[in-house]
Amino acid sequence: MRMLINVPETVVADALRGMAAAHPELTVDVERRVVVRRDAPVAGKVALVSGGGSGHEPLHGGFVGPGMLAAACPGEVFTSPVPDQMVRAAAAVDSGAGVLFVVKNYTGDVLNFEMAAELAEDEGIQVAKVLVDDDVAVKDSLYTAGRRGTGATLFVEKIAGAAAEEGAPLERVEAIARRVNERSRSFGVALSACTTPAKGSPTFDLPAGELELGVGIHGEPGRERRPMMTSREIADFAVDAVLEDLRPSGPVIALVNGMGATPLLELYGFNAEVQRVLGERKVPVARTLVGNYVTSLDMAGCSVTLCAVDEELLRLWDAPVQTAALRWGR
Repeated sequence: MRMLINVPETVVADALRGMAAAHPELTVDVERRVVVRRDAPVAGKVALVSGGGSGHEPLHGGFVGPGMLAAACPGEVFTSPVPDQMVRAAAAVDSGAGVLFVVKNYTGDVLNFEMAAELAEDEGIQVAKVLVDDDVAVKDSLYTAGRRGTGATLFVEKIAGAAAEEGAPLERVEAIARRVNERSRSFGVALSACTTPAKGSPTFDLPAGELELGVGIHGEPGRERRPMMTSREIADFAVDAVLEDLRPSGPVIALVNGMGATPLLELYGFNAEVQRVLGERKVPVARTLVGNYVTSLDMAGCSVTLCAVDEELLRLWDAPVQTAALRWGR
């Protein structure tokens, strides 16, 4: 196993210690597994809290900061955080304006965030929840009932986070988050399997010369396996799968996301093909983001996420953000 780790048991704690050293603008509780923006709670503002299994970095801890999340709860690798983490996070960032939980649609995350919401409300914290379920590849899987939550999580956290930063009330922030999720669809492709530190070997078998169309971010099976395809062919398949379900009538934001082991040279080349397909399908692209944002450890591959935006959603996307992994504006 060729990994930059000490022992599998301390991977998450070691990463959190390194994150704390690199980002003094964050408060990182290594023992209790909570990452919080240092100025929290921010008076009068709704706080967004998210989390999930580690291994998808920079999701979610890398998106904590002004204009996005107030706190994140990292679980063990590919394992949901526990309700106590979520309640601690909510208590640390609640200013009295309420907390929005952003939850990817995986069974463990859904159950634990539901329990955490009940516990937080018992402590007097007003909580709302939004479920992210954007993956068009499959419906129902080993990990989910319904569609999996993937790349649209970034769109929800950024756009709803901007609304919260502007001082929108909880009901409005929740409504915007739901709108973003409803307008977003994703499709992923694996060129290799990922390796978890605890297992030390690939989590699924993907023979040489084959790829998985519609893979999930934990390596869950997709729609089908095929012999290796060109970037052009993959873009045609992935974008058409998204457009068939999304059917946008106006501009979109495009996220071309790496799964962790695909270099930017390939991702930018793939983005050129994604833009070609969208142009051929007469879908205007308002903004594009390319890079490794919602990853799957060392998996080679990519995903495409499109969000159909209106004027308000685009304005909120463009609003300033200052996190470890996403930064623009003043």
